[in-house]
Amino acid sequence: MDQSFLIKPVLDAQYPMIEYGKGIYLFDKKGKKYLDAASGAVTANIGHGVDEMIHAMNEQAKKVSFVYRSHFTSEPAENLAKKIAESTPGDLNWCFFVNSGSEATETTMKIAIQYWQEKGVYSKTKVLSRWVSYHGITLGALSMSGHSGRRARFVPLLEDFPVIHPPYCYRCPYKKSAPDCEYLCAQELDTAIRRIGADQVAAFIAEPVVGAAGGAITPPKDYYKVIKEICEKHQILFIADEVMTGIGRTGSMLAIEQWGVEPDLVALGKGLGAGYAPIAAAVVSERVMEPILKGSKLVMSGHTLSANPQVCAVSLAVFEYLEKNHLIQEVESKYKYLIKQLFELQKSLPFIGDIRGKGLLLGIEFVKSSVNKLPFPRSFQVSQKAVEIAQKNGLLLYPAGAGIDGINGDAILIAPPLTITTSEIDELVSLLAKSLKQLEAEVLSK
Repeated sequence: MDQSFLIKPVLDAQYPMIEYGKGIYLFDKKGKKYLDAASGAVTANIGHGVDEMIHAMNEQAKKVSFVYRSHFTSEPAENLAKKIAESTPGDLNWCFFVNSGSEATETTMKIAIQYWQEKGVYSKTKVLSRWVSYHGITLGALSMSGHSGRRARFVPLLEDFPVIHPPYCYRCPYKKSAPDCEYLCAQELDTAIRRIGADQVAAFIAEPVVGAAGGAITPPKDYYKVIKEICEKHQILFIADEVMTGIGRTGSMLAIEQWGVEPDLVALGKGLGAGYAPIAAAVVSERVMEPILKGSKLVMSGHTLSANPQVCAVSLAVFEYLEKNHLIQEVESKYKYLIKQLFELQKSLPFIGDIRGKGLLLGIEFVKSSVNKLPFPRSFQVSQKAVEIAQKNGLLLYPAGAGIDGINGDAILIAPPLTITTSEIDELVSLLAKSLKQLEAEVLSK
């Protein structure tokens, strides 16, 4: 193309033109093959070019692709809501379908505030969160995000919702280790609520595993039990942002299940459509819906394309594919196989400071010194250079923040489709080793 009018992430950058995808691979117009070790944006959970998805799209398109939610419901939408209710823990039974993860988290925020209004409590309007977090790019979602870099341009328009440290064990602000730390980073929530006033706080939102903002920061065993106890003590709701971690990414339908905690609301996205359809959802518990059902009987939110039958049919096909191929049950064994090789790689590359994560959502943090955990200077752009070198080698990685402050520190995410095989994991690690050794020679050694 002579001139592009498409607004891309970097306006003057040259992006390869993609031709097609199959399994864990993508192919560009020149025939170059890329192993998608990031599932795009941790989205393509079942891989590319799956025939069952194409069939589901075609079959639904023959019937009807769009109806407005104020006029009609549809079988795909009803069946998908039922499937999610059956697949999620506890009484998370109600679904509000939207089009993106940002919309999903913002909808959970609105429902949490409305819940208290329906109970006659109008002062609870704040939704607290953690620093080094990312909940979306719309203004409400960005207000909940503790991602300093992404907040910077819009600070005057945002609420001050991030209030506590992330559970960043690699760089614990208290210089302690779990469980001897008594989960002081979680206890900060109690202090924050007391300072703000529990009568002002509607909910607390957290990513079970911090995604791009923190390079797969993963809390220790009882962290979320402490968080949930604090929420219950102060009568505030707990929202799990599972946009990146949900639909099997970490080895269970919701990642939060692995901490033995039931949230009051959940945001789903990414894997819900697996890249085949733009769909996300706010999932609401019976206990949160109860006063709304007895009160106004409506959720004050709405989107033109919400719950349209085309995307819901595709999402149902994603669930069917996951179940038929037992993909979620296989995540744990694939995690063990992959992380063992990553730890071996770490031994030969001293700038790998930390490897963390759950299931097939893993983070690698890069450091200048593994002894004192010093980050590289920002001018080195280590994460971006790692991604660029890997892409030239036919490997797609996802750049991430390390978790320090939302600006400094470098990490990458490795999050391949859940369909990846052991031989494909071997190929992934081989390409990663080649790319990181190049990074060391071409960038870090200088």
